Amino acid sequence: MPQLPTPLTLPQNRSEPRALRRRRRKEAATAWAYVSPAVLVILGLSVLPVIWSLLLSFQANDLVTPSRWVGLDNYQALRQDPNFHQAVRNTLFYTVLYVPLSIVIGLSLALVLNQRIRFVGLYRTLFFVPFVISATAQGVLFSFILDPEFGAANSVLNHLGISPQGFLTDPSQALLVLVIITLWSGTGLCTVIYLAALQDVQQSLVEAARLDGAGKRQILRHVTLPALAPVSVFLLLWQTIQSLQVFDLVYVTTKGGPLGSTTVIVYFIWEQAFKEFTAGYGAAAAYVLAVALIIVGVVMRVVRRERTPRRTKAAAS
Repeated sequence: MPQLPTPLTLPQNRSEPRALRRRRRKEAATAWAYVSPAVLVILGLSVLPVIWSLLLSFQANDLVTPSRWVGLDNYQALRQDPNFHQAVRNTLFYTVLYVPLSIVIGLSLALVLNQRIRFVGLYRTLFFVPFVISATAQGVLFSFILDPEFGAANSVLNHLGISPQGFLTDPSQALLVLVIITLWSGTGLCTVIYLAALQDVQQSLVEAARLDGAGKRQILRHVTLPALAPVSVFLLLWQTIQSLQVFDLVYVTTKGGPLGSTTVIVYFIWEQAFKEFTAGYGAAAAYVLAVALIIVGVVMRVVRRERTPRRTKAAAS
């Protein structure tokens, strides 16, 4: 009769899972040792300040004397503050003008730069360079160009027979001029992203549309734009968030003036916290802005989810 093998490997099989567990624990401890400094930095620079500023919004604090709990008084004061209402109107006006114009201009430039033309690489670089320049440098540059007395802009207008303009010193023009400056710098991002998205449009669909007799406008409307819809939603969300948070350009050029015509929400928050020394009031305004940004993000996500099934059904049909 054949002899059965003796179970000599049983103790080893029992010890292997224990060794494996020890090795995994050791690897996890080593990983946490490497990751923990970054986690501490994130907690110290983002999470804790957010919690502290939330608590600060319910207090009366001048950054010098001990704070005093006031509950919702700061938020109620914002409802009755005409300066805050003006800052909200200015921010909304800036956003409504800048966001759609930057997307439309960026898409138009991307469609042009996607063609086979000479020196196209140079043109793409030139359109993207303003986006790389910091807003501070842009503000200093345009402050000299648009100076009412010594600026180059009024000098050109004078040669054309047009009366000098106030630009950043005119309450009726200042905010519109800031939108134009931001378009000069911010459109490059939309152009580059749309240009990259155009490279991924399926050429088979374009060729099929041409074979069916579709013209350039029909191809753009029924093939190209639907393919660019996810990118458009992303840019709409990104540009909206950026426009609601504009600060540095306003700080360098107009300081919120003239007559508060360029005071946006973020500049209002800075002014209340570090100029008027009402940090609790400024923190409350900051959380109003944070809630608005969260609402914008949620709405964009819902819209994107609703559009995705529709595009899927349309493609299937």
